Amino acid sequence: MISTNQVIVNFIWKFMERTGSQLISFIVSIILARLLMPADYGIIALCMVFISILQVFADSGLGTALIQKKDPDDLDFSTVFYTNIFLAVGLYIIMYLLAPLIAIFYSMPDLVGLIRVLSLVLLINGLRNVQQSYVSKHMIFKRFFYSTLTASVLSAVIGISMAYAGFGMWALVAQQLSNGLIATIVLWWTVPWRPIFSYSFSRLKELFSFGSKLLVAMLISNAYDQLWQLVIGKIYSPSSLAFFNQGQKFPQVIVTNINASIDSILLPTMASEQDHRERVRDMTRRAIKTSIFIMAPMMMVLAFSSTNVVTLVLTEKWLPCVPFLCIFCINYMFWPVHTANLNAINALGRSDIFLKLEIIKKVVGISVLLFTMQYSVMAMAYGMLLTGVLGQIINSWPNRKLLGYGYLHQLRDLLPSIVLAVIAGAAAYGVGMMQLPIHLVLVIALQVIVGAVTYLALSYLFRIDSLLYLFQVIKPLIARRIG
Repeated sequence: MISTNQVIVNFIWKFMERTGSQLISFIVSIILARLLMPADYGIIALCMVFISILQVFADSGLGTALIQKKDPDDLDFSTVFYTNIFLAVGLYIIMYLLAPLIAIFYSMPDLVGLIRVLSLVLLINGLRNVQQSYVSKHMIFKRFFYSTLTASVLSAVIGISMAYAGFGMWALVAQQLSNGLIATIVLWWTVPWRPIFSYSFSRLKELFSFGSKLLVAMLISNAYDQLWQLVIGKIYSPSSLAFFNQGQKFPQVIVTNINASIDSILLPTMASEQDHRERVRDMTRRAIKTSIFIMAPMMMVLAFSSTNVVTLVLTEKWLPCVPFLCIFCINYMFWPVHTANLNAINALGRSDIFLKLEIIKKVVGISVLLFTMQYSVMAMAYGMLLTGVLGQIINSWPNRKLLGYGYLHQLRDLLPSIVLAVIAGAAAYGVGMMQLPIHLVLVIALQVIVGAVTYLALSYLFRIDSLLYLFQVIKPLIARRIG
């Protein structure tokens, strides 16, 4: 059994890794956003749409299958490793050949070279996927911290240097490729696992029986996410796509740090308890309550302070992204709810249910897309918010029977934190409306402080369970460090 202390320590390492890498990447993106025009960002976003879809094939759900399996050995890991390499090479060749066709479709000849270079990330990730699964399975997330932070720092230097040297969009390309390559090198250096010269089709079949459903589910999910961007880029303009993407980026910097940390820890932890459903239910509930307690105030304060933040960080030329930012703050606030429910389903070995849920959600989402795309990009953003809300209900539905923890129970656990977060956001907005005679940096800092103090004070006043839980968890860890 994995101890609570081990879970918390690994969460801290994972959170530190994600926070550090995202902060550095965010700073790099800010510098590049100031140097590049929104249309340039839109072109890069179009390139990444196709690469992101093919990246799902490169893993094939086998990495998650390794984590879910109770006792995978070297033969399992090696079989998946060689399979991933083979798939990565094949996918790169496909992308290389498709590049001219994609460029013709969008009437952008420059896409050919960009796509062919950026697609190298498929080969790089193919070398790293199994190492990542090994780290997650054995709960040694300190290795991620070393590899990710080293890659983030060095690739940031490369990207910024090229940007100031006048390389334009290619600075962002170099930053992304060098990040993946350096992270892969450091991970291979710090993680002890090495592939053996053996391959088992029977093991592959066993793992793929679980992973194949995840592959289809992830492919549907990823293709669906990229479909929105494809439509915007084709029907509207690269600038519209850039504002849409930039509106996503701000909340993503916060959300992916916490959500990826929760996601990485939850699956191996729940999988170790898959024979004890009450334990899985308790972990799911605690993950939902704690994550929304942390996530909600961050998203609400950001949404209510969005105009000032965008003006300061990106300059006024990016202000059209503010409405998108507010919408995505609400949408991404609930990501940990999706994560906790889906990890519980996967931990119980029900990848068949996982696949069914993805199909249902995407049928609903595509219907919304087809309806909203004829109006405006803003209508599409509201459509994504609607599908996000419906997705919560759909993802939680199986756990009503599997764990006895359905959406109504989850909603009761969510509402206190959400209500207090909205109040905290409103307090932050009030500060921004005062027209204080101080620098914008200080205004934003004051908004964050007022929002945080309001939220924590109200949480303490109303005895919110998650605040007390976090205090109980952190207190002995701090005492142990001091002692």
